[in-house]
Amino acid sequence: MKAGYYMAFFALGAILGSFFNMLIYRLPRNISIVAPRSFCPHCGKQLKWWHNIPIVSYLLLGGKCYYCKSPIGVRYLLVEIITALTLVLLYAKFGLTEKMLWASLFLLPLIPAAFIDLEHYILPDSATIGTLVWGLISSVGHISPVSIKASVIGALVCGGAFLAVAFLSKGGMGLGDVKLAASFGANFGLKVGVTSLFVSVLLGALVGIALMLLRKKGRKDRIPFGPFMVLGAYACTFFGKELARLYLGF
Repeated sequence: MKAGYYMAFFALGAILGSFFNMLIYRLPRNISIVAPRSFCPHCGKQLKWWHNIPIVSYLLLGGKCYYCKSPIGVRYLLVEIITALTLVLLYAKFGLTEKMLWASLFLLPLIPAAFIDLEHYILPDSATIGTLVWGLISSVGHISPVSIKASVIGALVCGGAFLAVAFLSKGGMGLGDVKLAASFGANFGLKVGVTSLFVSVLLGALVGIALMLLRKKGRKDRIPFGPFMVLGAYACTFFGKELARLYLGF
């Protein structure tokens, strides 16, 4: 029976990932998500339904457009696989429970947000403010792991800390990061919320240093921080208490 659930959640996640790919392409370009139908960004031809089967179509087409044979970015495949695995792992962690509902509506919107930030240095409000509001609502409904008091305090402290950093850095950190930090506090509470930000900063620093050593980036080059924050959120959704003990000692 559980195998059937794993397969169902993988398939659902892959379908959601296909939708996320549309959001990643269209939202920053102010293209409607309703119309037109899916099209090749290179030749503009509308795609048929069988060109859009999640994961399968990418592999069958060899990562190329059916019409013009232009390469399709590997991002399309990655997003579908990541989204599918996210739902599978959340089911493995929480089962069919309210906590899985909380974690799904918190983590899934962060996937397109991370990829949009990677390409455009933008974290959309629909993801940052949306998950912040969800954290508060889910705490009121006793769906999230924290109380409404802990959620509000976490949002204020985590968001306030990043707001101070954004102010002191004079543009080095965007307000999208601030809103996302507040979202983490609202969903995790103060202790795990702060831990998720520590993890994000550590990952960002390590990757930044590696890129500079490889001469891919200079000291003054911009590196989007949103994807590292999303990784921190994932880590703390699955291992929040353990990481909090490691970072904070309690």
